[in-house]
Amino acid sequence: MPESDGGSDRPASPGVDRTLTVLEQLVMAEEELTLTALAKVTRIPLATCASIVYTLEHRGYAARRVVGRSHFWHPTLRLYSLASQLVRKVDLSQIATAEMRALADEIGMPVHIGVLDGASVVYVAKAATPGFIQFDTYPGKVAPFDMTALGRAISAYLPPQELAPLLRRLTPGQGPRARETGPEPFTELLARVRADGYALEEEEDQAEISCAAAPFFDAEDRVAGSVGVTGFARDLVGERREAAAAGLVRLGLLISRRLGSRIRSLPFESATP
Repeated sequence: MPESDGGSDRPASPGVDRTLTVLEQLVMAEEELTLTALAKVTRIPLATCASIVYTLEHRGYAARRVVGRSHFWHPTLRLYSLASQLVRKVDLSQIATAEMRALADEIGMPVHIGVLDGASVVYVAKAATPGFIQFDTYPGKVAPFDMTALGRAISAYLPPQELAPLLRRLTPGQGPRARETGPEPFTELLARVRADGYALEEEEDQAEISCAAAPFFDAEDRVAGSVGVTGFARDLVGERREAAAAGLVRLGLLISRRLGSRIRSLPFESATP
């Protein structure tokens, strides 16, 4: 069965949708909620809401504090236990192997996944293309975050407090099209990334080599990494660049969905100014 593209606004199961709405509200609320308050904020009928929270209590996902005749509901750490197990099982190198291979074959360029580690990008997965020429991009490779499209796609969506220290660790480019180095020009570059939905690096680090990348997001809708392609600068232009960018954005959104993100389209404005 083909995977749903999430385009419909109508849930396949209204009952499950309401349960998740209640659970999400309990988690996001800054204080415990009475049943009446919970029903009001979720816009779910009181009787239905009561049935849901009693079931959540029975399964260990919610608990209540009784004060007189009032019951105040809150989530338990059972969700945290499940999430912790899931995080341990997530392997970014395997999360979209088939789709990475398909995109690499489609555009004739290797596809990578990268994550941020301090001021560096670490390549954690690669789908190579067949042929004699192979680019020096391999799982485990480390590169300056600002000299790769992978790093730019990630840093464009970082919150200001996480981006600020990185702006003090920018690396001058060594390629023939190296840009001016500095916090202001780099911040302007990140604004362009957010406007386009993908990042580019064109012969700024190395002559004749360019790359493009798009971000992906985790279950809290925070940027978690990026997926990109590397190719000869002469090839990553025109319609071929457009096809690569569109494929990367689609792949980034697919990985985001698999990580539990609710983001469904790019560009996506982050809190970064």
